[in-house]
Amino acid sequence: MASIDRSDPVILGHVLAEHRDLFSRMQAIKTAFTDRPRPTADRCAGIRAALADLREHLRTHFELEEHGGFMEESIARMPRLGPAVAAVMKEHPTLLAELDTVIARLSGGDVSADAWVEAGRGFEHFAAVMRDHERSENAVVQEGYNEDLGLD
Repeated sequence: MASIDRSDPVILGHVLAEHRDLFSRMQAIKTAFTDRPRPTADRCAGIRAALADLREHLRTHFELEEHGGFMEESIARMPRLGPAVAAVMKEHPTLLAELDTVIARLSGGDVSADAWVEAGRGFEHFAAVMRDHERSENAVVQEGYNEDLGLD
């Protein structure tokens, strides 16, 4: 059994891989919004699918965080991190709801140019909030494991 005062490279590696995957998905969606100005039906359907995939990925990611894993381990290592972990987890429903709003803007038949622009802005806002959320999460994990993940 690993000592509690040492970082666990498997857990930290998992955190890094999860965050890289998440940011890769978000960047692909951001790029899709900015590629061409005209929202065709196929393009809207593709982005809706990517957004739905991102939402499911986040739901699963959040569920794992809320039911054990590295956040719980951070608290076990440093109980004073409990309020910080609770604050990070409290953001999960809001983040999912914000993504749902973006998806809803692209739902239905023909998406207007205005709806497209609003969805793009909504996604930009979501992505900024998500980056802040992940920074807070990283800070908790780094403090809990006393390990610099190099993710500033």
